[in-house]
Amino acid sequence: MAGFRTDRVGILIQEKIGELIVGGKIKDPRVDSFLSITRVEVSRDLAYADVFVSSYKAGLSKGVAGLKSAAGFIQAQLAHSMRIRATPRLRFHEDPGIREGFEIIQKIENLTEDHDSRLYSAE
Repeated sequence: MAGFRTDRVGILIQEKIGELIVGGKIKDPRVDSFLSITRVEVSRDLAYADVFVSSYKAGLSKGVAGLKSAAGFIQAQLAHSMRIRATPRLRFHEDPGIREGFEIIQKIENLTEDHDSRLYSAE
């Protein structure tokens, strides 16, 4: 039962932080709308939430630093919009997953282009 509740709280935190980022509510210039919250892991006692942030653009570490700087504001916004007794303390972490996936897709496209050009030049 506790796992279900932490999962729900994590999803809600992910949605709310995403809305704050996309809506431009976080005024730190390091936080841009290309940041994406990939997942949130909430502790069993709901005291902490590890927020994993990714981006396909460069500057992920600056964006995470901006979110860490704005953590108090974000937590206050979460407390205002969520119906739980205590809002988990936020800890932001870099997640290079989106950028790595984007790079892999580019490599695959380059390989297929090279393969296609070799086929046409052989004819």
